[in-house]
Amino acid sequence: MKDKTYKRLLVGLSFIIGLLSFSMTLTSCVDNDDDIPMNRYEAEKMTAAQFLEENADRVGDFITLLKRTSYFAMLSTYGDYTVFAPNNEALSKYMASNSYNSIEDIPLTVCDTIVRTHIIKTKAYFTTDISEGSLGMNMAETFIELSINSDAANNNAVVHYANKVARMVEYDDSVTNGVVHIVNNIIPRTSDKLPDVIAADSTLTIFSEALFMTGLADSLMAYEDKNYPEWGADKASQDSAYAWVLQLKCKAEGSDPIQWVQKRYFKFTAFVERDSIYRLHGINNINDLIAHAKKVYDAVYPEDAGKYDNDFKHRKNPLNRFVAYHLVDRVLPYNEIIMRRDCLKHWDLDKCDPEEFYETMCPGTLMRFCYPNEQLYINRKGLKADAEVQGIRVWKSSESGTALQQAPNGMYHYLDDILEYTTEVRDVVLNCRIRFDSTVLSPDFANSDRPLYGENKLRGYRLDYIKNWKVMGEKAVIGLHGEGPWWQHYKSNGITVSGIFDMTIKLPPVPSGTYEIRTGYTANPERGVVQFYLNNVPCGIPADLRIMGPDPSIGWVADVTGDTEEARNANKAIDKAMHNRGYMKGMDCYWQGAAKENALRNLVNNLRYVLATQYLDANETYYLRARQVLKDPECYWSFDYIELCPKSVYGSPEGEDTH
Repeated sequence: MKDKTYKRLLVGLSFIIGLLSFSMTLTSCVDNDDDIPMNRYEAEKMTAAQFLEENADRVGDFITLLKRTSYFAMLSTYGDYTVFAPNNEALSKYMASNSYNSIEDIPLTVCDTIVRTHIIKTKAYFTTDISEGSLGMNMAETFIELSINSDAANNNAVVHYANKVARMVEYDDSVTNGVVHIVNNIIPRTSDKLPDVIAADSTLTIFSEALFMTGLADSLMAYEDKNYPEWGADKASQDSAYAWVLQLKCKAEGSDPIQWVQKRYFKFTAFVERDSIYRLHGINNINDLIAHAKKVYDAVYPEDAGKYDNDFKHRKNPLNRFVAYHLVDRVLPYNEIIMRRDCLKHWDLDKCDPEEFYETMCPGTLMRFCYPNEQLYINRKGLKADAEVQGIRVWKSSESGTALQQAPNGMYHYLDDILEYTTEVRDVVLNCRIRFDSTVLSPDFANSDRPLYGENKLRGYRLDYIKNWKVMGEKAVIGLHGEGPWWQHYKSNGITVSGIFDMTIKLPPVPSGTYEIRTGYTANPERGVVQFYLNNVPCGIPADLRIMGPDPSIGWVADVTGDTEEARNANKAIDKAMHNRGYMKGMDCYWQGAAKENALRNLVNNLRYVLATQYLDANETYYLRARQVLKDPECYWSFDYIELCPKSVYGSPEGEDTH
């Protein structure tokens, strides 16, 4: 056993050194002088604190604010900070509107909140990193949304805003520990929960009234799980993590590479229609919306028609279903709904649109999101402009006026038409291969502070606090690994399950029908052997996740190249032979690193395993169980995604596509 562990340690350390070297060539670290973008302060190599003091004539009041807290000292130290520094005019406006005569009059607790709202602690975000969308969470645990507009008075120059109202009058000033942007307004923040933020939006009066009438507003009031234990009180659970989760978790002296989730939050996202959208459809008040919802949902659920019309809080009431279909139980910034924007460059947009599926708070329903032509849609079907079903477009921040649109426990997005779970959505839009990234199978993965793109880090989760998951087993550990171009995973991230685990995951609902159920994973000698079950019925024999594709038991053979009928037929024969063994190649629409040649389909260790083929009822709940059968707690499962593929797709005369 010692020899085995020693060999694994050498392999693991070599792997880590290789990855670190590789990642250094791909990612920017702001304390590396060569990587700091050029600007007029570049030569001085200032810290964020020094930069602010050099510009005290413009941001002196913010410096005073910082020095009343501990954060000025923090900005003098090593780190990766994004600082949105309000200029003196911004703080003067804030003090005048709140009847403060000076910075010293602002209570310390308010000072602390203001400062934390203006600092992102985890990464230096330059405006070149993202065109529009979320930059990440600030220290107050709300998102900073970047939006872009043009300045008509200045030759239509590009103008950047933080959370819509804080114009970045100077930006991308790189410092040795991050980047500083100077803004002309305080970044807004509220302590109100999501339903009250929606109610405060004067353009959403009809939706807001429906939200409260159905009682669903109460479901959106939760925030922090007060029953979540502190990690310090559970050292045994911390020490249960084995060194072989992902090979990157090599325990160094006195350090623990796993970043454990310290607090558990409940967060939500609402997709909403303004009153003006309703008026286009003849809906002018709540009674009109009640009638509209009844017409739509009586057609989808004829068995319930007329039974619950007067009980708006009943989950089968048409208005209740209408509102609930607009809600999901996790926070979804615009540019992270499909995947983090950094990963889009690994997607072959000519093959298929980037997409993701989410279960809604309307029981038994899904929303399909896709991203054609840099626009985000719900329930669209088609490729780019060629759409069989157009879908509902989600507005970007720059299109959405000045409303805050977020609360500590979530956010909302405007829609350009009415969102409904219609028979067309059920029977046409969702009649497709439904692929769930493993990270969307519990809201807890979205509602915690996830590893950033390019981070060789693993976020660890308490086994008893992952919604829709039940995890048991000796030294079992659940971790979400950081996204990066080196990951041979769909969307460059995944869930690792280590130890001698026995776990059960609730599968999201799908429209009734016969489906082939598959799981995507990466094979590696450090993996394990897993027995899968669907509702406790074994899915064949255990799957050996250590075996690479070329093994005869799998039958992976490289594609025949060339766009000829002969090549296509040869590749179909390869796929069929693999499928007969219960396996499939990875998809060809996503690749590792910068080269299309590294499409997951071309990687011998990126595989799909066919679990079962059976009828799934939209009104039933199904569970996938996975049990590690090897008695070796150092083995693990690198869980990438789940596919629920309807018979209309896998059994079509043309055959299933390779995307």
